[in-house]
Amino acid sequence: MKILVASHTYIVDLNCEKLRALSQLESDIEVTVVVPKRWNPGGVQNKIIETEYRDEGKFRIVPVSNFSQNHQGLLTFGTDLISLFQEFRPNIIQVEQGSKALAYAQMIALNKFLGLKAKNVFFTWWNLPYELKFPTSLLEKYNLQNSHGIISGNQDGAEILRARGYNGTIKVMPQLGVDETLFTPTSQPELAAKLGIKQDDFVVGFVGRFVPEKGLMTLLNALISIKDKSWKLLLLGRGSLQSELMEKAAENNIQDRIILIESVPHDEVAKYINLMSTLVLPSETTYQFKTLTSVGWKEQFGHVLIEAMACQIPVIGSDSGEIPYVIGDAGLVFCEGDAKALADCLLQLIDKPEFAEKLGEIAYQKAMVKYTNKALAKEQLEFYKELV
Repeated sequence: MKILVASHTYIVDLNCEKLRALSQLESDIEVTVVVPKRWNPGGVQNKIIETEYRDEGKFRIVPVSNFSQNHQGLLTFGTDLISLFQEFRPNIIQVEQGSKALAYAQMIALNKFLGLKAKNVFFTWWNLPYELKFPTSLLEKYNLQNSHGIISGNQDGAEILRARGYNGTIKVMPQLGVDETLFTPTSQPELAAKLGIKQDDFVVGFVGRFVPEKGLMTLLNALISIKDKSWKLLLLGRGSLQSELMEKAAENNIQDRIILIESVPHDEVAKYINLMSTLVLPSETTYQFKTLTSVGWKEQFGHVLIEAMACQIPVIGSDSGEIPYVIGDAGLVFCEGDAKALADCLLQLIDKPEFAEKLGEIAYQKAMVKYTNKALAKEQLEFYKELV
């Protein structure tokens, strides 16, 4: 089976591990990944990424000339894509830019024009209802009508696509897995000593952006309500809420319990997660259902959850978006924005260490069975076989 996947996501080599694993599952599988030749992440001035060709046998990265260097929806590819299609002749064409992507429409058209008879698939994270105007509505209609299957990163996204009239096969699974060789249970005594964390400290952890929709103020309020308990808060990240968080902590005389780490390379994050007694993802939906506006946000997956689970750390999450599905019975879920409910979850783990340990073990097993790159690669291959 020849599989062609196109997305700017795979400019980052770390993100390619699931597709590498996919290429190794069976002897007849070949995976070609199309990436933009030039990409400007976030539109940052003077930060153009020049991608390079890489051939690893059954897996290769092929940079293709592109139009639009920082807009996913407007990204399209140059004429060198045609020769790649003719040479590779894929059985599966998967574009990971969403339902309204021009690049996806372009590849559907090329598939037809060249008579490849490949199955068209796209991946989407989008999990909020939306309305489209012409000509974008026509573009999405064309893409949906010509899709043989869709992979949605979350349950809400799948339901939205059904509501928009898609009746084909939809697979719900995340875009990227967790690297179990990096995110694994390991003791970190030196780092703990450096940060002033003692062996019997209960460390509440958070990894992510310090912004309102991530629910950090709810987490802080929950901890303030149980400040008679012994705990520390380990925060990894940065953002606009940082000063407000620290001011509120000072007002409640808990600033000395907060350990703030502003910048950590991704391959170092596992070390900090392994210091945590629990990782909390208290995300809060900002989408207004009553006004039917697409402006807003809802947790699309929560990748840090599966990273913590792979480290055998018990997780707590709000019920925003995909979080309850990711956690399932492998952790605790509370109603988003409810500081008391979150405090109750924390108390369960603080007061019942055996329960916390059991949850960590369940979380670890779930991560290994369902969320490693190899596990996701197997799941994706079964989906492809169903289509072919």
